[in-house]
Amino acid sequence: MNKQLLVDHTPFHIAKLTLSEAKTTGDGRMRIKGKLQEAEVKNGNGRVYPKEILQQQIEKYAAGPIASNTAMGELDHPESSIVNLNNVSHNIMRVWWDGNNVMGELMLLNTPAGKIAQELISAGIPLGISSRGMGSVRQIGETVEVQDDFELLCWDLVSVPSTPNAYMTLSESKQFQSIKDYGKVNSLLTEIICNNTGVCPLC
Repeated sequence: MNKQLLVDHTPFHIAKLTLSEAKTTGDGRMRIKGKLQEAEVKNGNGRVYPKEILQQQIEKYAAGPIASNTAMGELDHPESSIVNLNNVSHNIMRVWWDGNNVMGELMLLNTPAGKIAQELISAGIPLGISSRGMGSVRQIGETVEVQDDFELLCWDLVSVPSTPNAYMTLSESKQFQSIKDYGKVNSLLTEIICNNTGVCPLC
């Protein structure tokens, strides 16, 4: 089977560690945690990731990119197998299992994309998390099963997720409800871009 780029989104219920907690680590950056992905469940793209396959890749990811501090992801990822450093928004610090759920803690970077993510989260706008990987799939009835040649590349922050029930929540116990007014999102993004770059796309 031929490998292809597999992109699957998850609603990311954000549990934000308090900034005072983050400062005790010496970096002072915002950290968030939540569900990254789910095994054995059909996602919004109709794909199922067998737990055994996902476990192998999580172990490799933890021993490789996370251990070497290079587990970077982008904001609204491109359809590419390469992580674009110009658009990096976060670094994944650790991953763990909770049943069939892959959980993770992300450190948001003070890059342009990272600052946009921080502002969106601070404004209560829910984000999704999206896995990016290379692999083949096999059709089984109405389900598309990811095969054992799957290779996890990264997780990106996105606006529309595909894994069920994964929008993240704040650790200060605030629950962010889904925002349906997409005009508010666009307005906020425009304001952030104008303030950070001095170039306003709508001016």
